[in-house]
Amino acid sequence: MLTAIRRGLRRGPLPPDQAAMLRDRIARHPRHPIPARSRLPHPQQVDLFVNNVEKEFGTVARVPDLASVPGAVVDYLAVRNLPVQAAMAPHPELRTIPWSDRPLLEIRMGRAEATDAVSVQHGFAGIAETGSLMLPSAPERPTTLNLLADTAIVVLRASAIVGAYEEAWNRLRTEIGGMPRNVMIVTGPSRSADIEQTLELGAHGPRNLHVVLVDDVAA
Repeated sequence: MLTAIRRGLRRGPLPPDQAAMLRDRIARHPRHPIPARSRLPHPQQVDLFVNNVEKEFGTVARVPDLASVPGAVVDYLAVRNLPVQAAMAPHPELRTIPWSDRPLLEIRMGRAEATDAVSVQHGFAGIAETGSLMLPSAPERPTTLNLLADTAIVVLRASAIVGAYEEAWNRLRTEIGGMPRNVMIVTGPSRSADIEQTLELGAHGPRNLHVVLVDDVAA
């Protein structure tokens, strides 16, 4: 995209010294400051993540293992009187969950469509300092699941929670290698107060964000 902009501005290639400096900066991944509030023992980072999700109008249900996820999803949908049909990411970890234990829950693997009211996504990482979710795009993590459904449910392991944004980016580079086509950082439901400073949830995406947090690390 930047190359197209330069071409549109009729600019030639970067001078060699600037190109070398740019390549070096990209290769080194310089780290930004890490807030002191995120430098905590991991159990406290998990608690900070939960508190910040709830502060940003999201909700969290903590479960002991993956087998407990379907029950947590059904309970959440029942309390909110939401449909029991959901589009779910075809992620290998989500596929291992015993969804059939809850026969009333109808799961469809694949991307979300405009008619889907509920989506279930696999959480790559949680960021404690702001209660944010890192959701990189991949065939097994369709981006439409993060945008189209009115209610987004994210299954996240507690072991995937890090303190700061920089640590989440490091994990992405280590586990995925190169950058995916898209990385969404989600902090609470979509919302806007552009009109008369009145907060409106669901302005540009899901109105509800629910995290099912799998406690897979020792306290």
